Amino acid sequence: MNQLSRRGLAAAAALLATPALPRAQPRSILRIGWTSGDGAQDPYALGAREFQKALAARIGERIDVQLYPNRAIGDERPLVDGMRLGTVDMGVITNAVIAQVEPAFQVNDMPFLFSSEEQGHRVLDGAVGSQLRQRLEAKGIVPLGYMEGGFRHMINNVRPVVQPADLKGIKFRVLQSPIYLEMYRSLGGNAVPMAWGETFTAVQQGAIDGLEVPLGIIEQNKLYEVTKYLSLTGHIYSMIGLLIAKRSLDKLPADLKAAVIEAGAEATKAQRAANGAAQAVFRGSLAQHGMQVNEVPDKAAFRRGVLPMYESFRGQIGTDIIRDALAAVQ
Repeated sequence: MNQLSRRGLAAAAALLATPALPRAQPRSILRIGWTSGDGAQDPYALGAREFQKALAARIGERIDVQLYPNRAIGDERPLVDGMRLGTVDMGVITNAVIAQVEPAFQVNDMPFLFSSEEQGHRVLDGAVGSQLRQRLEAKGIVPLGYMEGGFRHMINNVRPVVQPADLKGIKFRVLQSPIYLEMYRSLGGNAVPMAWGETFTAVQQGAIDGLEVPLGIIEQNKLYEVTKYLSLTGHIYSMIGLLIAKRSLDKLPADLKAAVIEAGAEATKAQRAANGAAQAVFRGSLAQHGMQVNEVPDKAAFRRGVLPMYESFRGQIGTDIIRDALAAVQ
């Protein structure tokens, strides 16, 4: 064997002895959408960013979480429908829109159910939240966390709302939800269902007189520019769901799937804390922007007005969920 052949055989042997380099793992992408802005204190944006941060801390760059605020990949109902089909990965979604797919979620929107954010956390982190999670997962969407926008309050351009009689004749934009419609009907008000993307212009042009919304959304979407009165009714606790398509979650490797679930839980705690701390800041800012802010010292009349709703919605929500939620807030 000549020297050239010996060199070739040696090179081949060395190549075979060299361990193969691991192949680079393809980077997964999770696109997460929501309908409000991307401001530093927007509760939806807060939730999305906290999830992105918590997941990156666990797995580095193995998943690219891409953020899409301002309806960039769709309004809320199309986002939810896309998650069911697997064409949308994730969303931060208002509870009432989730309830259009799984009616049991209407329990979170029952008026005057929760007296504090902490009470809402206990219920949603307990048996009621677990039941809701199972029902939604059966429809192709997995809740990673029950975040919050704070309590919803009423804003309008007609008069301050202090008692139910003050609602008469005022046209309020509401979410496209039977509970919101029935709440205003029960209290003598006038509810106008409307998609979020149409709302600012509608109130600006006088097609509606006002709306009901958390303080953070008023602030971040500059609704103080088109409404005058802010009444702190606190009528509904605003749960917002951090959701992922079951198809998107299930196609991840086991370790990444676990990391996504853990990041969702961590992000939920962080988002709740940040949103809670921001409430006083929002209230002061809205007053500085010229809104006339009033307390609602006695909510008993409002509660009496909506009490029959708990019985009428029992069938849609589920007797067990209504029972467990009412027991948990006693």
